[in-house]
Amino acid sequence: MTKASPQPRWSMLTGQISTLKVAGVVSTVILTGAAFWALRRIFEPFVLALFLLIMVDGMERGLASRVPRFPAKAALPTAFLLIAGLFALTIWVTADNAADFAAQSGVYTARINAQLELGAQHLGLSVTPTLSELFHRLNPGRFTGAVARGLSRFAEAAVFVMIYLGFLVASRQGFAAKARELFTNDDKRAEANRIFDRVRRGVESYIWVQTVVGVVITAISAALMAATGLSHIPFWCLIIFLANYIPAIGAAVGVLFPSAFGLIEFDGFWRAGILIVGLEATHFAVSHVLQPRMQGKSLNVDPIVVLLALAFWGAIWGVVGAFLSTPLTVVAMAIMAEFKGTRPLAVLLSSDGKPYADINAGKD
Repeated sequence: MTKASPQPRWSMLTGQISTLKVAGVVSTVILTGAAFWALRRIFEPFVLALFLLIMVDGMERGLASRVPRFPAKAALPTAFLLIAGLFALTIWVTADNAADFAAQSGVYTARINAQLELGAQHLGLSVTPTLSELFHRLNPGRFTGAVARGLSRFAEAAVFVMIYLGFLVASRQGFAAKARELFTNDDKRAEANRIFDRVRRGVESYIWVQTVVGVVITAISAALMAATGLSHIPFWCLIIFLANYIPAIGAAVGVLFPSAFGLIEFDGFWRAGILIVGLEATHFAVSHVLQPRMQGKSLNVDPIVVLLALAFWGAIWGVVGAFLSTPLTVVAMAIMAEFKGTRPLAVLLSSDGKPYADINAGKD
């Protein structure tokens, strides 16, 4: 009587180990997401400050290397002041236009009521709803507390972001010394530097592409809004530019806000229709022609991964997570690509199956 071959039993054991690995990865992702959500009030401003620190670092190197006769010692303070100034300008433009919108609320209400009446006539409704009736039915009072809390958290987060950024810039000089103490081995130190350089290049490339694309879309949109006579153009340009940093859907959603406002402000539909068509055509052309050519393989992130990352980080950190979803994915892929155990995940995240071409496949 011959003995049974151990091959089937070994194959079954290997399959069970693979299943356990997949279950472990899924459990780790879920637990990590839960931890990030529970500690979001701490992580959100800190990660956003790290994102701004990379912008400051890139701007500093750009000023020192590309601006003729620019003092090297003045590059860092200048970059920090530029980022802080842009941050302050964003808050000021938002607050100033919000006050103006509130002052003109009576005019906008009358125009909305006129649009509702015109729509009711086209639909053949016997009773025309008004904005006040719609607001009464929606009971906006129950949302007032949530809006107030949201604005309070935004102001608090903005202050913490700038505080974190200031301390990160101040402590940046000690990063090299800490790295030497953490990685005493030359190979480990070189590997850490390689990971950091890849993360920095990936995030800087993403910021550069999104910034240039945002400037192009915003400039063309500003010209269209000025040609049609829309008001509050600086505010709408700010919305369009910032929304462009949300991948996949940001620019498309950003141009909808001035288009919707045009329906309220303009008498008739033809100027609003021209604005809607022009803004959406601008977004489509720039996002589908210019952006892919600029981006190339600089990020090498699969498009479906971009959408999944947007959904994941948006669910955990809201708008901040949506802004940071692609940079965080680039960071995760750069780190996982360096280690043999997590390299398959980096391959899945990448667009061409080669997260980084210079990785030694046999290195742990």
